[in-house]
Amino acid sequence: MRGSNGPDAAEELSARIEAAAAGTPYRTRRTEWGLELTVDIDVPQWQERLTRSRITQMHTYRVELRPEERVFTLTDVVRAVEYEAGLGGVRLGRTLSTGRSVYTTSYRTPVGGEQYTFSSAEGHRLIRGAAREAGWREERPTSVKIAAGAGIFGGLVALGVLVALAVVFWL
Repeated sequence: MRGSNGPDAAEELSARIEAAAAGTPYRTRRTEWGLELTVDIDVPQWQERLTRSRITQMHTYRVELRPEERVFTLTDVVRAVEYEAGLGGVRLGRTLSTGRSVYTTSYRTPVGGEQYTFSSAEGHRLIRGAAREAGWREERPTSVKIAAGAGIFGGLVALGVLVALAVVFWL
């Protein structure tokens, strides 16, 4: 079915990603527009004398499929909740990041020295590998295109300001 387009191609790619994620901490969920690959990031809890803190973080890779063209977009959605309780009261914070997130989290437990490392690039590789085998190509999501455009525009403005300052001070 590698050459087919349409619903069968989407089904094939989804099945390949699910097979690649089998036996890993990643969970897959099919959606009307493709699928999501989710992993809970193990962030250590810690406790000081009078304060207790906890962070929970979840990374979701949102894969939107356009089977007619055999094109997919990959968007990272990172959710984190931080809780801290102590003498100063209780503090709760939530963050949501959407776009392209490439990061690594690593820590070693104080007792036993167990090391934990998570890299968001692992999920990217898993999805891209399955897509490449099935003959799909990746397109950047709109949010990444807008961010890249804003970055280029900002860089050009900064360059223009530097050139203008150089001309003014050298004349």
